[in-house]
Amino acid sequence: MDLLLDGFATALTPTNLLFAVVGVLLGTAVGVLPGIGPAMTVALLLPVTYSVPADSALIMFAGIYYGGMYGGSTTSILLNTPGESSSVITALEGNKMAKNGRAAQALATAAIGSFVAGTIGTVLLIVLAPTVGPLVVKLGAPSYFAIMLLALFSVTVVLGSSKLRGFIALFLGLAIGLVGMNSGQPRMTFGFAELSDGIEIVVVAVAIFALGEALWVAAHLRRKPLEIIPVGQPWMSKADWGRSWKPWLRGTLFGFPFGALPAGGAEVPTFLSYVTERRLSKHPEEFGKGAIEGVAGPEAANNASAAGTLLPMLALGLPTTATAAVILVAFESYGLQPGPQFMTQNESLVWALLASLFVANTLLLVLNLPLAPVWAKLLQVPRPYLYAGILFFATLGAYAAGTSSFDLGLLLVLGLLGFAMRRFGVPVLPLIIGVILGPRLEEQLSEALEISRGDYGTLLGEPVAIVAYAVMVLLLVGLVVARVRSSRSTPTSVTEKDEVNA
Repeated sequence: MDLLLDGFATALTPTNLLFAVVGVLLGTAVGVLPGIGPAMTVALLLPVTYSVPADSALIMFAGIYYGGMYGGSTTSILLNTPGESSSVITALEGNKMAKNGRAAQALATAAIGSFVAGTIGTVLLIVLAPTVGPLVVKLGAPSYFAIMLLALFSVTVVLGSSKLRGFIALFLGLAIGLVGMNSGQPRMTFGFAELSDGIEIVVVAVAIFALGEALWVAAHLRRKPLEIIPVGQPWMSKADWGRSWKPWLRGTLFGFPFGALPAGGAEVPTFLSYVTERRLSKHPEEFGKGAIEGVAGPEAANNASAAGTLLPMLALGLPTTATAAVILVAFESYGLQPGPQFMTQNESLVWALLASLFVANTLLLVLNLPLAPVWAKLLQVPRPYLYAGILFFATLGAYAAGTSSFDLGLLLVLGLLGFAMRRFGVPVLPLIIGVILGPRLEEQLSEALEISRGDYGTLLGEPVAIVAYAVMVLLLVGLVVARVRSSRSTPTSVTEKDEVNA
C-alpha cells in the first residue's frame, strides 16, 4: 500500500498530471478518427515522448492507451466504423442506438463502463502483478522459451480466418527481428552497414501501423463526406443505469482474464459478453435494434482486457495485443526491459505507472463526457488532410528513432509491406510480436542449449515447459478438428439448399 501511495505521489505531481491530461486528450482525439485504433495512436505518438523523462512518458502513454480505447468506441457508435476488431461488437448495438436518437446514451454507457472496468481491472493488476514476478523469476531458460513460443503460436492461430496468413505474418516478423549481428557476423543485412545493429522496432511499428494504414485508406478514399450522427451531452436515465451496471461488472469479469492470457486480446471476451447479455436481458427483442446492454457489456470487457494485457507484459515481458506490443517498444526506448525482476528493480517507476492508470481512467471520464460533441466534430476533418498528417508524424517518428535518412527508406519499404498485408488480409499483430519476441526466443534457446551443452532434451526438462507444449498441441488439435467439421458441414449445407430450391 505504501508503494501505491508513493506511486500516486509521483503520478499526481503537476508535471506528470499535465502529461496524463495531454495523453488522455491526444489518445482520445486520435483514437476517435476512423481507421485509427489505440495501437496506431501509441505508435504515432512515440516521438512525442523522446525528450521527456521515463516516468512522465509512461504516464502519458497510460493516458494515450485508455484514451485510444475510448476513442475507438466513439467511432464505432457514431460512424459504425470500428477502429479495431475489439470494437466490432460495440458497433453492432451502439450504432443502432445512435440511429434511433440515443447516441448520447450509447456514448455515456461506453464511457462509464470503461471507467468501471478499467478501475476494477487496474485493482486486479496491482494485486496480481507483484505475486506473478516472484513466481516466474524461478523459471529457467527452457520454460521461458516454451512460454514465448506459446505466445507466438497462440496469438498467430487465434487471429483471422486464415491460419496460413497468420503464420506468414509471424515468419515475416521473425525474419525482420533476426536482422543484425550474430556472434560477430552480419546476418540478413544484405550488405547494408546500417542494418548491423538491427531494425529499430519503432520504425517497424510506425511503418506497419501508421504508414501501412494511411496508404490503405488513401487507396480506398471516398470523396463523399462522412455522415455523422448528431450527439448532445452524454447522459443516462435511471432505467439506463439499471440496465447497464450488471453488464459492466460481467463484462469486466470476462475481459480481465482473457487479456492476461498469452493468447489474450479483447475479441473473445467482448463476443462472450455480448452473447451473455443477450441471453440474460429482459429485453432480448431490442438486440439488433439498439440494446444498451449490448454496448455496456462488451465495452467493459474491452477495457478490462486492456488492463489484463499489462499483467503478462510487466511480469513476463510478453505483449499479447498490438497496443501492448507498441507500449513495450516505449519501455525499451528508455532502456527498460519488462520481465520477472522488472517490478523489484524499478519499483518507483512501476508503481507510478500503476497509479497513473487510475488517474488516466478518472480523467477519461471527467474530460470526455463533456467533450463528446467536440470529438464528434473532429470526425469532420477531411480525410486527405487527416492522412497527410499521419504520414508527416510517421516520417518524423522514423527519423527521430535513429536520426538516419536510411530509416526513412526502411519506413517506406515496411509501409508498403503493411499496405500489402492489408490488401491480402494478413494480420499485422503476429508480425509485430514476432519482431519483438524473435530475438528473445533465440536468446533463451541459446542459453538453454549452452547450459545443457547442446542437448535439445533440456527444452522438456521443466514442468512449465511441458505444460506450454501441451497447450500448443491442444490448440493445434482443436484447429484440425474445427477444420474437419467445417469441411464436412459445407457439402451438407449445399445439398440442403439444392433440395429446398428443387
